[in-house]
Amino acid sequence: MTTTTPSRRRRRAPTRIERVAGRAAALQKPRVILAGLLLLALTSVMLLDGYLRAEVGGDQRVRTGAGSGKVPDKVLDGGPILTFRGGQATTVSVPDKTIALTFDDGPNPTWTPQVLAILKKYDIPATFFVVGSMVSRYPSIVADMVDAGNEVGIHTFTHVDLSYQSDARVNREMQQTQLALAGAAGITTTLFRAPYSSETDAIDNYSWPVYKKLGEDGYTSVFVDTDSDDWKRPGISKIVKWATPDDGEGASVLFHDAGGERSQTIKALPKYIEKMRAKGYTFTTISGAVQKQEAADGGQTGGQAQGGPNGQPGGAGTGAGTSNLQAAHRRATGATLYEGKAMIGAVAVAEWTVPVLSVGLLVVGVAVMGRFGMMLILARRHYRQRNRRRFSWGPPVRQPVSVIVPAYNEKECIANTLKSLAQSTHPIEIIVVDDGSTDGTSEIARAAARELGMTNVRVIRQENAGKPAALNNGVRSAGHDIVVMMDGDTVFEPDTVRQLVQPFADPGVGAVAGNAKVGNRNTVIGAWQHIEYVMGFNLDRRMYDLLRCMPTIPGAIGAFRREAVLEVGGMSEDTLAEDTDITIAMHRAGRRVVYQEHARAWTEAPGSLKQLWSQRYRWSYGTMQALWKHRRSLTDKGPSGRFGRVGMPLVVIFQIVTPVFAPLIDVFTVYSMIFVDFRAALLAWLAVLAVQLLCAAYAFRLDREKYRYLLMMPLQQLAYRQMMYLVLIHSCITAMTGGRLRWQKLKRTGEVGTPAGAGR
Repeated sequence: MTTTTPSRRRRRAPTRIERVAGRAAALQKPRVILAGLLLLALTSVMLLDGYLRAEVGGDQRVRTGAGSGKVPDKVLDGGPILTFRGGQATTVSVPDKTIALTFDDGPNPTWTPQVLAILKKYDIPATFFVVGSMVSRYPSIVADMVDAGNEVGIHTFTHVDLSYQSDARVNREMQQTQLALAGAAGITTTLFRAPYSSETDAIDNYSWPVYKKLGEDGYTSVFVDTDSDDWKRPGISKIVKWATPDDGEGASVLFHDAGGERSQTIKALPKYIEKMRAKGYTFTTISGAVQKQEAADGGQTGGQAQGGPNGQPGGAGTGAGTSNLQAAHRRATGATLYEGKAMIGAVAVAEWTVPVLSVGLLVVGVAVMGRFGMMLILARRHYRQRNRRRFSWGPPVRQPVSVIVPAYNEKECIANTLKSLAQSTHPIEIIVVDDGSTDGTSEIARAAARELGMTNVRVIRQENAGKPAALNNGVRSAGHDIVVMMDGDTVFEPDTVRQLVQPFADPGVGAVAGNAKVGNRNTVIGAWQHIEYVMGFNLDRRMYDLLRCMPTIPGAIGAFRREAVLEVGGMSEDTLAEDTDITIAMHRAGRRVVYQEHARAWTEAPGSLKQLWSQRYRWSYGTMQALWKHRRSLTDKGPSGRFGRVGMPLVVIFQIVTPVFAPLIDVFTVYSMIFVDFRAALLAWLAVLAVQLLCAAYAFRLDREKYRYLLMMPLQQLAYRQMMYLVLIHSCITAMTGGRLRWQKLKRTGEVGTPAGAGR
């Protein structure tokens, strides 16, 4: 055993990575928080969109068959306009020869503009009872409605039967609609019509308290005298007939400008207006009908002349409005106006975001399924090609190789690593490069070598400079033309080195990726990573091998021609993913990189979510750095250009873009379960899971792994994927802010001992 000890230590200048480590560490927590906030924002946008579509909290129950003994007879027998002046219920009828034309359920982008065009053509106003969620989605239509001199009233925010709802829900339905009106048209209103209501004689003991409460808040509740029943689409003539009141009587007439297909309404409305005008009728708004009735009675009803609804946005204290406002309207000011505009803005974001995310999900779904299909086809081809009897890389490689083991505080694992190498069936020299460990790693390595009788071990001590520097030190010190690199927490099988170096019989091969296995797979986190290693990493490597664009030789097990490493400048400190960096450099130098599935290494995967986050963050951010560093390969010619135009797009799409958007599958599944169709959404999610299970099962078959670990896959999809999304977002934010990190040491337990005990 040869030992090289360092000379007397001198203070050295910190490396570039170390100089920025403090700044990067200070930025980590904000980046993690921002990554979480992005996921929360996405969820919030989806919930808002569902709420706007009256799916969240939507209640389609309609009260029927209830008694009306608590409702005053004068209300049941009164006119369609109900106010509570002075706390007393008062009804107002529409004057004779007068039509208060009303429309429910809008605005709708297709039908409401056509209704407004007809009203403008005939120069008549109407009262629109709008649904708040629709107002927030189509604010410009409401603004046009009000600017044209029409009147608006509240039809709740989500079109629910308020007789079933709590006082808090009733208040919320009203307040949110007021905010939507404030943001859309700069007004609030005192008019209200309950969904599923009709004439006053339909008020029952359950709905009466709601009307009383709203009346005390300053609202005027509006019912109907004549219902066109246009929602039934009975035909144009019947719509006109049913909307016509008895001769000479005034009426509050109900049409709909939304809630379904309204082409019959659009065709019937002009005929109805012309018919009623021919009968001598005039058209007005609800407020106009009240004012006309007051003038006829010579008194004041006061329903619309009062201040706004007590406690409601834009209510008391705003006055009756100026000449360009309907009597029922109040100009929104102050916090109400700004909150309303903020609400409209948030809805606009949701309305834009959800369709974009839907398209993104479609693209991601196609890409993911395409990747699965390509992996299955190419993995099968790779397996059959490399495992046929006559396959050979060339004459057997028997010359000794150098195994480099970079180590930093690996006291738990280094002895097991050396013990596994002592059983190698291929001649090797072992170079342990201790990168300034403070836990006695070098002493443990020397002691283990003595105990095992290994004379082929050298332990080199260096001041802490990072993993790339340790590997470069090992390459410079290597005595053989082929160098094998492994991590200090990894163990090899006896035949691993021999299998790993056989591809070098082909002079075009410059580097070989081995088959890294998770040794500590008997925990939930370990099982998740085991699935990922077998399915994601090794299927990928088979595919990339055939396409000749392998992006990464794993740090746990890889082999290189020493001259090739020196030719590209050694392991670079420019990125956190030195393994990806040098692999791409090999491609650009014209060296072939292949995958050797039979060379297995057992590594200790992170045992906690914190450690897993730290490792995957370094991997993903380092990959981004490496891709950016070698971005010019996109325009290069020859082998470098091949990787740039084949390998780099595949890595960007499958390792960065699709994982970032992959959580959309889960988010949209939950969205669809809550808002659309629970059963269909669940079946779709299960279908995607089944495809993934199929691919995973095939990968396990190729690697001869036990299928029982696949039982953890559904849980992995629910939890693990979200974590990887946050890690990638974290990495993207770091890339944009320019932060860097030094070589991070994960906590090791040493539980991965010999390959035989790895738990296969």
